[in-house]
Order: sequence, then C-alpha cells, then structure tokens
Amino acid sequence: MNYIIIVGIILIDQFTKYLTQANMHVNETIPIINNIFHLTYVQNPGAAFGILRNQKWFFVVVTIVVLGGVFIYSIKNKNMHKLMSVSLSLIVAGAIGNFIDRVRLDYVIDYFDFRIWPVFNIADISIVVGAILLSYYLIKYDEDY
Repeated sequence: MNYIIIVGIILIDQFTKYLTQANMHVNETIPIINNIFHLTYVQNPGAAFGILRNQKWFFVVVTIVVLGGVFIYSIKNKNMHKLMSVSLSLIVAGAIGNFIDRVRLDYVIDYFDFRIWPVFNIADISIVVGAILLSYYLIKYDEDY
C-alpha cells in the first residue's frame, strides 16, 4: 500500500470537513452552480444514502475488520501490482476518514451536493474510486479471478 496516498487523503478529507463544520450551519447550502452543484453541510449518522442510521458501533466494527483484512493482505503480498496498491490505499484512506468522524462525532460530515445524488465527501470519493480501480484490476490483471 502507499502510505503517502493514505495520509494525504485523510488530511485533505479531515481539513475539508473541518472547514465545512467551522464555516457552515447544519443543512446550510451554498450554490456553486445553482440547482446543479452546491456545498451543503449534512451530518450523516448512517452509511451511503443514509442507510443503517445511528448504527455507529456496527460501522466501527466493520471498518476495523475490513482495515485489518486489507493490512494483513498487504503484508502477505508486499509485491502487489501498483494498481492494486493504489486502489487499496484509496479504500483505506476513505474508510479511515469516515471512521474518524464516526468515532469522534457519531456521524460523518458530508458537503458535496449534486442535487440528484446524496451528499458526500472526499472520503466517499476515495472509497468509490478505489473500488472502481480494484474492480478494474481484478477483471483485467488478476489471473486468479
């Protein structure tokens, strides 16, 4: 895994969440492109799309198990393909970014609002891009798949 990617994304994620919380009120929205893209401060006590609301300990345990599995896999596969390393690093960074919020605040801070999609954050982007890259790697390069 690439620890520079992980630390960098966590820092950017936490900084943007800090800026959002420090400068906006909950549910406040700032249009960037009116009716298309807004910055909207949302406190999400659930997962994607707000599912499993207020299940903090479920998410904490699942995150710890997933992170543990990824780290064990990384230790056992030190010479993994660069694309696999980057994809896992992005997933880990996003998981840790949202994990910090859940443990510290009992909710995740979201702020990117495209109006046709639930509000999300940098950590969410990192997880999704990592999952897409991992899927691509598994389809294209993994002989065992």
